[in-house]
Amino acid sequence: MSYTSEERIIALAGAFQATHLVQQVAHTGTMDSGDFEVCINSIFNINPPTTAAVYGGVRGISTGIKRLRTQLGGGSEPRDMEITRYIVAILYLERQLAKHPQMLQQIAEGIEKARGQAQHFSQTHSNVIASLAGLYSDTISTLNPRIIVSGEQGHLSNPDNANKVRALLLAAIRSAVLWRQCGGGRWQLLFGRSRMVREAGELLGEV
Repeated sequence: MSYTSEERIIALAGAFQATHLVQQVAHTGTMDSGDFEVCINSIFNINPPTTAAVYGGVRGISTGIKRLRTQLGGGSEPRDMEITRYIVAILYLERQLAKHPQMLQQIAEGIEKARGQAQHFSQTHSNVIASLAGLYSDTISTLNPRIIVSGEQGHLSNPDNANKVRALLLAAIRSAVLWRQCGGGRWQLLFGRSRMVREAGELLGEV
């Protein structure tokens, strides 16, 4: 199946949106609830009709597209090296995860368990977020190198915030898997930045 560059941008923007929210929670203890819901919903949206549908349409991922555009050199806003560090780690861990089929199966089963909880509560209920966080800790967090989240210790030591961070990192990995499925790779990030910045701008024009 062939994918468009637009679909690759949308998938990668999912990882940018999730890591942006990780940064917000870690530094401020708060985040945009709508963007958070989009990221968590993407974990459960396994067989969407389109790539954009994973995030409820392009509008749902607009924050991620803006972050992607900035990080790849579009606009006057400076790049955020913390976000860059997270994205590099996420894309690397996605490659490591692909080498562990048993772990992939464990993640799939854990997501189905959390889906059952979400049917009784909601997809962003604290019980569901705790399950997704535990799934991340039991699987991806065991791979090297582990992602070290920077922020205010007071926020990071809060159990609810810690669960949100881990659930968002799981969402970022899900988007990285989608990016790879759409044909994304290292060479595009190295040599296709200008085109990606331009197409990200075009996508934002649709929002």
